[in-house]
Amino acid sequence: MKITVNLECTPEEARAFLGLPDLKPMQEALLTQLQERLTAGLQAADADMLIRNWLPTGVPGMEPLMKAMFTQFEAFLGREARK
Repeated sequence: MKITVNLECTPEEARAFLGLPDLKPMQEALLTQLQERLTAGLQAADADMLIRNWLPTGVPGMEPLMKAMFTQFEAFLGREARK
């Protein structure tokens, strides 16, 4: 025996019928807090602060990385010239 029941209701009505909590107020509060924090973070971000965060040792700390990149680039160009 097979029984099919079709119910037409909104998500809010289904949630209330099943006894589930309404999380919409909590979600809105969290999204408001998130938006405030992101806005404050973007306003406080300036170039000097970003560079300090990304390069804590400063520009001299990038020298080994730059040397390695240029070495690989030169090796790649040398291989391409031989082809």
